Amino acid sequence: MKNILTVENVCKNYGNFTALNNVSISVPEGSVFGFLGPNGAGKTSLIRIINQITLPDSGTIYLDGEKLQPQHIQNIGYLPEERGLYKNMKVGEQVLYLAELKGMSKTEAKKKLLYWFEKFEITDWWNKKIQELSKGMAQKVQFIVTVLHEPKLLIFDEPFSGFDPINANLIKDEILKLRDEGASIIFSTHRMESVEEMCDHIALINKSNKILDGKLSDIKQEYRTNQFEVGLVSENKEALFTEIKSKFTVEKTKNTFNNDLRLLIGLKDGETSTDLIKYLNNKSQITHFTEIIPSANDIFLKAVASNN
Repeated sequence: MKNILTVENVCKNYGNFTALNNVSISVPEGSVFGFLGPNGAGKTSLIRIINQITLPDSGTIYLDGEKLQPQHIQNIGYLPEERGLYKNMKVGEQVLYLAELKGMSKTEAKKKLLYWFEKFEITDWWNKKIQELSKGMAQKVQFIVTVLHEPKLLIFDEPFSGFDPINANLIKDEILKLRDEGASIIFSTHRMESVEEMCDHIALINKSNKILDGKLSDIKQEYRTNQFEVGLVSENKEALFTEIKSKFTVEKTKNTFNNDLRLLIGLKDGETSTDLIKYLNNKSQITHFTEIIPSANDIFLKAVASNN
């Protein structure tokens, strides 16, 4: 798979503080790449370097196979967590100005802005000043500015900040649509449920170091705990629970019906789900059997804890 962005061995220090320690990541073309980490881990430092706001102390960055150069900034759309709109300018004046900074002609910009303003049902905002807008309204405007010039790489840093659930879902759908249309996206957030819904690949950094990287589905497999939620029917639940507990690591979860026993069963090394099913079939009727796959939030917490 072709990479739209390759970061090789980037280091960044601020005095005696190391913000990035030899960090390397690769963002596949046409993907949503989750860039994760606790506050202060170094995410913003790397995003600022990719946008050429600051320079690395060492290391190299390639955009679409070319070493990153100043002119590449027109190929990147960046929505920062801290918004940067001019509060006293009118919305229409500002979006046109920012579009032209990205190399768009006024005619082309107006045509595309009309499309987005109608799509978001905000055409009556054109002559309002930014300071008249709520945080969520201003966020919609900045989202439009970020994607308007159809850059090769989009970087969204906490893009749902300031949005109510309905508008957050609207922006999520637009990001996924952009991906489906071929956009390559870096998505930085603390909302792990959004990572589950949107990200194909992730990288996790902690204390200036990358500690996890790869396809989210592959990482989930690596973090499997070999635990299964099982539903069994039994007239003597306690006796069945005691018997199973003598062979496996097991705990009760919840009972949904009088004769229904729900258990969380953990397998030891060398034991398989087939072994477990065979054993349980000889003891009771199985009504439910599901492997517990760790969530992105579970993986985040476990990886960070093991690195601290």
